[in-house]
Amino acid sequence: MGIDVVIAGAGPTGLTLAHELALAGVRTVVVEPLTERVEQTKGGTIQPRTAELLEQRGLLDAMQDRAHEREPVGGHFATLPVPLDYSSWPTRHPFPLSIRQDLVEEVLEQAALARGAELRRGQPVTDVTQDAGSVTVTIGDDPLPARYLVACDGAHSPVRKLLGLPFPGRPGTFQAVLAEIRLASASALVPRRAGHISALTRHAGGYWSMLVPVGGDRYRFTFGREDQSSTQGPVTDDEITDALTAVYGPDTELASVLTASRWSDATRQLERYRHGRILFAGDAAHIHPPLGGQGLNLGVQDAVNLGWKLAATVHGWAPDDLLDTYQEERHPAAARVLHHTSAQRVLAVPNPSDDVAALRDVFTDLLRLPDTNHYLAGMMSGLDAAGRVPDADLRTGDGRTRLSALLRSGRGLLLDLTGGHPLPPGWSDRVDRVRAEPDHQLTAPALLIRPDGRCCWTPDGGPLDAALTRWFGAPADDQHGSASGNAV
Repeated sequence: MGIDVVIAGAGPTGLTLAHELALAGVRTVVVEPLTERVEQTKGGTIQPRTAELLEQRGLLDAMQDRAHEREPVGGHFATLPVPLDYSSWPTRHPFPLSIRQDLVEEVLEQAALARGAELRRGQPVTDVTQDAGSVTVTIGDDPLPARYLVACDGAHSPVRKLLGLPFPGRPGTFQAVLAEIRLASASALVPRRAGHISALTRHAGGYWSMLVPVGGDRYRFTFGREDQSSTQGPVTDDEITDALTAVYGPDTELASVLTASRWSDATRQLERYRHGRILFAGDAAHIHPPLGGQGLNLGVQDAVNLGWKLAATVHGWAPDDLLDTYQEERHPAAARVLHHTSAQRVLAVPNPSDDVAALRDVFTDLLRLPDTNHYLAGMMSGLDAAGRVPDADLRTGDGRTRLSALLRSGRGLLLDLTGGHPLPPGWSDRVDRVRAEPDHQLTAPALLIRPDGRCCWTPDGGPLDAALTRWFGAPADDQHGSASGNAV
């Protein structure tokens, strides 16, 4: 069998996973029904925790180079007018990064291909079968056998439908439009650059809208009717023009529509992310209202969590239940996002009742309290993730570096900050040991860090051998390396 993993879908989730797998030496093929990337902002926001994960793989700089201008302001909760202070958490990325989704995909695609992944465009999945040892993905009429399939094929996942899996949750209660447009002219009501969402939203003429500048004359235009009425069928230029004129005046003129689609506030989640040799990630596994800039980030974090575990399973050194920890860790993470976006939906309803308006006022006051703001900032940014280790400055025998640079390889890391924690024999093929002097952010004498950047052991957590076996499998019998492993 020539292919280890087939990934269905070349969006941010699928391409992140392809890079993770290729980095680990897994033979990976991505199949995508579209013949080329769609030029659209769509998600458009990289939250701080996602930025940290991308930096750990050396991918963030290229995305920052492609980002569009944004005011240096934190995130939001339910569009309320008090910015979330991400700097209250230790991070090098205290502001969201604004970037079109197709540019995120461009960076990820280039990186995955450079690592050896293969991308086949214009290849729709038409059937899926599996047995105890393999999965066969049918592309058109052609079978493509592999050891595993990961469905990263979006909210309407063909793979999920082919398997007949239920997608429980709540259907949408209203419908809105997301359009990528160019403006021929703009009134004074049109924002000139991206910033806090509360400054980008307007209510006028029976519409609610968010108009976000994404570079030059290009805007992401989200709108709906305040009475929450919906329109069926394709989005027309006239529909977009009517909304623009109602909210931003006749001096705001549409030049062209690049993409346009309808969306709803539906909330759904698969009960299980793994079905034999088929796994699900991103919107194929969960959908939620697009509030707080969570969707793209949730999918990328799924992929980083899954990638090293699936690679370890393919290579044969994974503990028996390692792949199951993907479900254990990522299902609750998505459930939490579904929960808080549902709460935000109540507060951000376009035409609030008097009671909801009062609730917004109370919640706005609460956001001005440092403890409340800190809690929600951690939740919305992802910086409160369990086991997260700050990107500390370090000094090694080779000079100054940062923790993120030591994680570029995608391997485990034993970070020895006192010189008293050698790597036992048998794990140096999958774990690096680095002796370093810490900065003030790291106080433990040593940390065992998983490839996804989460700490899974410190000396007060029991024997190191037990933690290594738990996350990196049994020691290799044929290894006779030094006790220091790959020390730097």
